[in-house]
Amino acid sequence: MNLENMSDLAILEELGMRLRSARLDTNMTREALASKIDLSVDTVRNAETGRNVSLETLIRLLRGLGRLADLQTVLEDAGPSPVQLAKSRGRVRQRASGSRRKSIPGEWQW
Repeated sequence: MNLENMSDLAILEELGMRLRSARLDTNMTREALASKIDLSVDTVRNAETGRNVSLETLIRLLRGLGRLADLQTVLEDAGPSPVQLAKSRGRVRQRASGSRRKSIPGEWQW
């Protein structure tokens, strides 16, 4: 599946189908899942039909289905930032890239 070529709505629908499939694989009804994660049955149905749901709802659903570890690929650590790498090599930062010298009122400028 190439997400780059899919619309947002198509991605939501695909995610909903996968949530439904995961729920059925665990042999759980919508009512049982909703009760387990303290959501309404309508919220579970909305997620499974590809309607827009909050990230908190998605996390609850994945947790209730025992699939929270699936988020690991999305949340993988990107590694150290360039600043952290420079610090770890013993380099001392020489200057900041903040604001430049402010002009004095009436001072000639280009």
